[in-house]
Amino acid sequence: MKVAVVAPVGAGVTADPAWMAAFARHLEVCGFESIVVVEHTVLATRYDSVYPYDSSGRVELAADCPVPDPLDLLAFLAGHTERLGLATGVLVLPNHHPVVLAKRAATVDVLSGGRLRLCVGVGWLREEIEACGTEFGSRGRRADEQLGVLRALWDDRPHGVSHHGEFFHFDDITCHPKPVAGVGLPVHIGGHSAAAARRAGRLGDGFQPLGVVGAQLGSLLSLMRDEASAAGRDPDRLEVSLGHSVTKIDADRAGRLAEQGADRIVLAMPPLTDIEQAKDALSACAQRLLLAS
Repeated sequence: MKVAVVAPVGAGVTADPAWMAAFARHLEVCGFESIVVVEHTVLATRYDSVYPYDSSGRVELAADCPVPDPLDLLAFLAGHTERLGLATGVLVLPNHHPVVLAKRAATVDVLSGGRLRLCVGVGWLREEIEACGTEFGSRGRRADEQLGVLRALWDDRPHGVSHHGEFFHFDDITCHPKPVAGVGLPVHIGGHSAAAARRAGRLGDGFQPLGVVGAQLGSLLSLMRDEASAAGRDPDRLEVSLGHSVTKIDADRAGRLAEQGADRIVLAMPPLTDIEQAKDALSACAQRLLLAS
């Protein structure tokens, strides 16, 4: 079982270089597979959008919470680690032009020695997405096209890539450097909807269902697998990442997540601002899961 940890953005520490470098190095020492960093290009001081992962409908982050750019943060952390996987979770696709994103992601991947994993989604905060210049209602179709553009630009096509879709148009372009795995740079789909599960099955390398459990989770995973099969893809090759908490996970709970289909557990940190307390929580978690054994 792979075990990842989400950097505690709500603690307001993820833009602190010393804190984050120490946090990432400790994850690596403890035997965690990867660090996951979140994205909000902007937050809104007032918004009508409904946050889907809390019953209040309000996101837990204050509007003035520092949320670094995820790829820039991962590039920084790559320089402070050697083996630790570097993942987004979730990068908001509508905020990015795919040609620019293809370059940025490939650069981080190459300079880190092939350690990048993208987990992407379509976003929920209309005010953020519209501030970035994208129509909220078409973001799903746009995401499908974006994923195709990324794959095409990461592929080895010496004569260049041309694309004419609903949202993006270009002819005879190349993008270098290529990711270490080329077109195989892993792109997972995050989300809680049937559309996200279908997108993962058709276009993703994995699925990270957000905020769903029980029968709803089983239904989404079945939908992902059915969609993969219908698209001529092997559903067994798609990774599933399920969430839990650093302070509550243990071997029994990890085993139950594996029974539900998890290949990776993505753990949320408590909002600790003291790095020594954070490191102690990680060490205790790694010990319970026998990560360093």
